[in-house]
Amino acid sequence: MAAVKTILGNLKLTYATATSSQLNAMSVTALKAYKLFLMPGGNAVTISKSLTRTATTNLHNAIVNDGMHYLGICAGGFFAGSSGIYHYLNLTPNVWFNFYADEFKGIHKEAVEVRGSDGTKLDQYWENGPQLSGWGQIVGRYPDGTPAITEGKSGNGWVILSGVHPDAPQSWRTGMTFTTSAAVDNAYAKTLVTAALNGTSLPHF
Repeated sequence: MAAVKTILGNLKLTYATATSSQLNAMSVTALKAYKLFLMPGGNAVTISKSLTRTATTNLHNAIVNDGMHYLGICAGGFFAGSSGIYHYLNLTPNVWFNFYADEFKGIHKEAVEVRGSDGTKLDQYWENGPQLSGWGQIVGRYPDGTPAITEGKSGNGWVILSGVHPDAPQSWRTGMTFTTSAAVDNAYAKTLVTAALNGTSLPHF
């Protein structure tokens, strides 16, 4: 959360934070007063278990019906998807996201190269994040070609999902080698936040 707050502060955006209990108490009317809902990293299963079914439904409806925008980073990407087990947001009707392949090689955090449609390559911090196959336009790809960052409409809402953490500060990089500076990656995080806030499409494949 602190990493995302830094990005929002650098963009000079006004924002409110909500605990799960505060979110559980919010109506659709209260939610749709906001332009963007940003779900940072964490654990999507924990997030879904901490929110009531009503809260998740309200959030879904504020986005799909009322046009609030959504930016999901890492766990926020998983949480945007569908799940047959957990109560996720289902902003990607019937599309469930799996982990990026390196998770199954026993790797849980690393620098991964994310390639943009214009050939730009940024080493991004990845930690147990999803690959986003099956939904939206692909903004960035992992080294194996699967989608790392996607965007698209969900009803009336604009949704951007990222399996990596461009918001990651330098302190998260201990013991890893990056060819891209934290400052450059953080600038890209600002690009994602701005595009999600304004509902604008990023260059995609």
